[in-house]
Amino acid sequence: MPLEPDVSRSSYPRSHYQPEVAKTERSHGILLGYVLWLFGFFGAHRFYYGRRISGTIYFFTLGLLGIGWLADFFLMPWLRRDAADRYHDGPYSYDVSWVLLTFGGILGLHRFYLRQPWTGLLWLCTGGLFGLGVLFDYITLNEQVSLANAEG
Repeated sequence: MPLEPDVSRSSYPRSHYQPEVAKTERSHGILLGYVLWLFGFFGAHRFYYGRRISGTIYFFTLGLLGIGWLADFFLMPWLRRDAADRYHDGPYSYDVSWVLLTFGGILGLHRFYLRQPWTGLLWLCTGGLFGLGVLFDYITLNEQVSLANAEG
């Protein structure tokens, strides 16, 4: 009876025996989702996970009067997985972009990070286009980062 060749793990390329990192671990983070959830009465976590309509509703209803905000504490892992399936990974971090928008949006810090210097300067000189540009960026930031990641 002939000996069979050794087909242990070491003889296969790494990709055959090492599971791929799930896309959800590279895109939108759960920790930042919960940090933004603390500001969830304004829909920050909903916008972060790409939920524009419900984010806008939360913004104007203070998180559905707090009821939706509390429910989202348990829905956060699902929101995270769903967002990761929709957006491109790449050199620009969603987490960094969202932190810069949340805490420096009127200064245009997120726009400078995404290599949009002209609109960054505009945001800097106009207070984020008088706050309306910041709201616009809350609605569109995931698409901006996804597009920047797809391009470069």
